[in-house]
Amino acid sequence: MTSTPATDEATDSPLIEDPRRRRAILWAACIALMAVVASVSGLNVAQPQLATAFDASQGQVLWIINTYTLTLAALLLPLGAAGDRLGRKPVLIVGLIVFGIANISAAVAPIVEVMLAARLLSGIGAAMIMPVTLSVITSSFPSAERSRAIGLWTAVAGGGGILGMYLSALLVDVASWRWLFALPIVLTVAAVLIGVRAVPNSRELIPGRFDLLGTLTSIIATVGFTFALHEAPGLGWTAPIVLATLAAAVIATVGFVVWELRTPFPLLDLRHFRTRGLSSGTTLLLVLFGVQGGVSLVLYPFFQVVLGWSGLLATLGLMPMALLMMLASGLAPRLSARIGARAAMVGGLSITTIGLALMAALVSISGGYLSVLPGLIAMGLGAGLAMTPSTEAITSSLPREQQGVASALNDLTRELGSALGIALLGGLLVAGYQNTISARLDGVPEELAATASEGIANASAVSHDAGEYAEQILAAAQEAFVAGWQHAMWVGVAVMAVLVLFVLLRGPKTAPAEVEVSM
Repeated sequence: MTSTPATDEATDSPLIEDPRRRRAILWAACIALMAVVASVSGLNVAQPQLATAFDASQGQVLWIINTYTLTLAALLLPLGAAGDRLGRKPVLIVGLIVFGIANISAAVAPIVEVMLAARLLSGIGAAMIMPVTLSVITSSFPSAERSRAIGLWTAVAGGGGILGMYLSALLVDVASWRWLFALPIVLTVAAVLIGVRAVPNSRELIPGRFDLLGTLTSIIATVGFTFALHEAPGLGWTAPIVLATLAAAVIATVGFVVWELRTPFPLLDLRHFRTRGLSSGTTLLLVLFGVQGGVSLVLYPFFQVVLGWSGLLATLGLMPMALLMMLASGLAPRLSARIGARAAMVGGLSITTIGLALMAALVSISGGYLSVLPGLIAMGLGAGLAMTPSTEAITSSLPREQQGVASALNDLTRELGSALGIALLGGLLVAGYQNTISARLDGVPEELAATASEGIANASAVSHDAGEYAEQILAAAQEAFVAGWQHAMWVGVAVMAVLVLFVLLRGPKTAPAEVEVSM
């Protein structure tokens, strides 16, 4: 492959003019990204199998799952910045090698300690890979081609997790949980083979020392917030460990902000948040992924407990949203070029808000899957249209020498948003469920009623041994779940409406392009 690089005085990052090589770069980036996002949720479908294989407690199983997520989130910013300084290609290739070795180790892990170490190593590799996959696109593609490439990257980032979960559930059903690691291993090998040849060794000539204090405070803040948001729904917001990690995260955040505003060479120059693109793009992705995380949390028990579906079928039920999201993300650059980035963001958010409203208004036990399908379709379409211009707004708001940081910020916003949405919308669901079910359990023995009030899964389990009260408990739990669902979704609609207004007022002022974006 050949290319005609174009460089400037402040960078060692060539623009790739050869379209064949650009396509190869895009393939390498998207395949590597798919490996990372598929691993985020893949083990969720194998929790019982993990507990049996390692004789592990539920807490240990959750740590096997969450160690990867916590490590990934904590290291995104510093490793994204390292990619800018050290070179994006070596960081990507080393990250892929580390990620591949870690997944092979997890697949053959004999004890839980080895599995935990492998998941930690996977998170380190993923944090090297994920921001580079986007920054290599933004630094290598000319502006006329960049939007379309970011659209394809966004499609994989948005829908890849659900596709990965479906394939994981399929593997668990037909083979063994250890085969869950086959997909990321195969994708990693493919990304290395393409990336070694196609990805340019681009880096930025950045003055000053690497921001170690900013790195340390950002890691503490990210781990603290992510851990607290993951654990609060189960332990409660007043649990000592939740309060302690939240306090540490807040203190670290304050320290990070103060230091980044004072140091001449910050890890993340916070002054860039004054720009419309960065402030509106990060806020949009934070809220949008929060809502999506909350919706996924609600849909799985609805499919599995209310409708009685298997885990595999429940994941398949999310496919319309995932596939439409991926399709719309690819089409979003054309729409943004025609009507402008802000209009595209507002339009996508409006459709997503309508989807949430449809899910709240139409959901019913008797209607089953068809009662939520219109909302899923609208949410997938709207989210896809909104995410791509938001991602481009973030990356275009930071200078070229900080594209790794911009990419990491984009990824970190998605991760924290999802955790926040699961915690908050999940809490609203539980509150609505518990407030509704008590009135429907009149006459049920107190012990059975107390268990059923804990959640719909508990109610379903206790109904099997409830004798004459079984039908009443199950019907009450299903009705209460739908009531809690509607409560959470209407709050989501209100939040999304505020976000639409914010983006309308603070969105990027990108004018419609005169020509259609093509690639």
